[in-house]
Amino acid sequence: MPTLKSGVVSVVLVNFRGTDDTLEAIRNLRLLEWPAELLEIVVVENGSGDDSAARLRVEAPGITLVVSATNDGFAGGCNRGVAASSGEFIALLNNDAKPDPGWVKAAVSKFGESPRIGAVASRVLDWDGKLVDYIGSAMTWYGMGYKPFTAEAVPPKVDTARDVLFGTGSAMFVRRTAYDELGGFDERYFMFFEDVDLGWRLNLAGWRFVYEPASLAFHKHHASMSAFGPYKETYLLERNALFTLYKNIGDESVGSALPAAIGLSVRRGIARGKLDSTSFDLRKPGGDAEQTMEVSKQTMAATFAIDQFVEELPGLRATRDRIQAGRQISDERIWKLFGLADAPVFQEEGYLRGYENLVTAFDVTEPPSATNVVVITGDPIGAKIAGPAIRAWNMAELLSRHCTVTLVSLSRVEKVDAPFDLVHVSMGDDRSFSKLEAAADVIVFQGNAMSVFDSLRDSKKILVVDLYDPMHLEQLEQGRELPAAQWDKQVSDATDVLNQQMERGDFFLCASDRQRLFWLGQLASLGRINPDTYRGDPDLDGLLSVVPFGLSSTPPEHRRDVLKGVLPGITEHDKVLLWSGGLYNWFDPKTLIRAVGRVSEKHDNVRLFFQGTKHPHPGVPEMEIVGESRALAQQLGLLGSTVFFNDSWVDYSDRENYLLEADVGVSTHFSHIETTFSFRTRILDYLWAELPMVVTAGDHFAELIEAENLGIVVPAEDVDALAAALERAIFDTEFIATVRANIQNVRERYFWEVALAPLVEFVAAPHHAGDMRIAQGSRATAAPNRQRRRRSGLRHDLGLVKHYLQNGGPVVVFDKVRRRLRRG
Repeated sequence: MPTLKSGVVSVVLVNFRGTDDTLEAIRNLRLLEWPAELLEIVVVENGSGDDSAARLRVEAPGITLVVSATNDGFAGGCNRGVAASSGEFIALLNNDAKPDPGWVKAAVSKFGESPRIGAVASRVLDWDGKLVDYIGSAMTWYGMGYKPFTAEAVPPKVDTARDVLFGTGSAMFVRRTAYDELGGFDERYFMFFEDVDLGWRLNLAGWRFVYEPASLAFHKHHASMSAFGPYKETYLLERNALFTLYKNIGDESVGSALPAAIGLSVRRGIARGKLDSTSFDLRKPGGDAEQTMEVSKQTMAATFAIDQFVEELPGLRATRDRIQAGRQISDERIWKLFGLADAPVFQEEGYLRGYENLVTAFDVTEPPSATNVVVITGDPIGAKIAGPAIRAWNMAELLSRHCTVTLVSLSRVEKVDAPFDLVHVSMGDDRSFSKLEAAADVIVFQGNAMSVFDSLRDSKKILVVDLYDPMHLEQLEQGRELPAAQWDKQVSDATDVLNQQMERGDFFLCASDRQRLFWLGQLASLGRINPDTYRGDPDLDGLLSVVPFGLSSTPPEHRRDVLKGVLPGITEHDKVLLWSGGLYNWFDPKTLIRAVGRVSEKHDNVRLFFQGTKHPHPGVPEMEIVGESRALAQQLGLLGSTVFFNDSWVDYSDRENYLLEADVGVSTHFSHIETTFSFRTRILDYLWAELPMVVTAGDHFAELIEAENLGIVVPAEDVDALAAALERAIFDTEFIATVRANIQNVRERYFWEVALAPLVEFVAAPHHAGDMRIAQGSRATAAPNRQRRRRSGLRHDLGLVKHYLQNGGPVVVFDKVRRRLRRG
């Protein structure tokens, strides 16, 4: 296998007797707005049996050519091409398609938004750009994926990026790590639905498949099956739909969906062949002496498809077992990507009667029930995002794998993609929030949410209170310089807010064992430690669990230069000390600046960079310590030469570039009660990037760093000790190697999947706290009441529906339904 190359996009084209189209596609690829050195073109000559390979060698120099002696189908051809490629990203393009110049750039940009985006679906139009080929995907309950509005006029307004179940194989991108994890396309398909199956598996594995309309391609769409007869297309569609359904649907649904799908396949075959299935009834005489009858190949296509499904069951069962064992996403979440699953495909009176019988008897058109969760943060959600919002985002992302999740910001929501709903509700807008509260089963919140929404204070829903930030202790330090009365009010207000939450919550989260002891004391003072919460839970883990801040399990990648050789005053060979995150009054950057000045007297290549000074929350002003720190650096002659301040806040998706250009992570603070119970989330960034750390003693992470030898811990406000520690962390290569090895062993404890496990476990079986069930009476239900809602489907709009098979799946066109959806 070729050596993998970071940042490279490998475009795979499969050629089967279409060399003229393939050569045209190659010419168009070379016109992309994308660096030539980051583009690899791989062509698979898929057993055309003509002079295709010779022509491609002569007329397309510079490509990687893979020649197969046999036609391995679209699935096999793509897999051969990917195996011969070297790019970090795989781009699949039909040989009769042409990319827009920005096709690759838009897709790679989308990948950069989240490491969990495993694939990007392009927007695909017909060759002239007038008709839709792909602008999103949908799935029927019986395994046939389809592309809504195919062959319809292009909508006047370009739609927005969103998560989808699958993309079209004619133009899509897959992150190589995701492709390799999934084993690529399932070659049993040969063609049709292999892209549907790949997308479904990708979603089940916990990756996101995102539709990006800015990644545009145009498709001629030759009728590749016309030479073989429509019955072979029907055979592949029927067989592959059963493959797809059986492999991917969950254990709770397979027992009803699979027999109903097989029955429906038989019904379609009978309907297509215009047969009377009662003709063998004993009550219908005639033709009894005849042993044969003429049957349409369209009828037999369905029968043969089912028989081949039976033949392949041993291998399919093994594949299903692997998929289901590794699934990260529930059927409830997947169903939301299905779109309109209630699509009969074929319109014929007898068939539709059978369809209605099956879906009624097996109840297969109903979406699985899911717990509705609302997660609330007071911070903005957008490209620039601070700790509280980062925590809430990751809660929402992990919970959305099994639940219906809405993430609410009380400050601002920018236009960003997410696998859950994003909503902005203004502080005090109880009318808007009450609608969310009414629909929720579980509400997870942090900060001041309960104090600003009456409906949350009065809610009978299950409440999870996130106490990772002891904000009353923060106010002790933050308000120190205020007039006594104002300082006292800020602390007492914060305490009142927390007490109100702790009197009502059903489940509480804290960030460390230190915090847990602290919060248990406060809960005890409020009477929440009582026989009703103790009964059956003597450790009280079911009331208060340690759920620390976390970090991504996907390692950071350096995608662009941001500091070294870029920021004036910092060269490529300098040593960078990074202060990740913001500057607040309870930190001690001034001792750090003095210590860096000491080190720079001996080493003129040491640089200190403060990454964030202007908080993304508009309500958080620049703190006094920022100005004082700048003034000190200026006074010592270090500003702009040794000490640097970022005037804004680094985009969340961009911070990995800063971390990977740093040599040491630093965090210094004063010794006070806020430090004792703090949880410095910037330390997690340092762990993520394997940075040796120099920190002040006194908090949770200082203990961890000292115990696990992850860096150096120094006393508060000790310039000499801090300067010596910085020098060792920067220049002692043996120490640095040891620290990096230790970090690799420790950081797994803080992966979000591990950190948030107690919350996920609780929401999987949510319940009120013991004393809340007794005290509230009507709140005594042990689990949310989730009603199954019957949805109307296409079978209720028969007069307005066209059904036909095209492009590897049923295409649904129904004006009245579309208008109704638009009105909604």
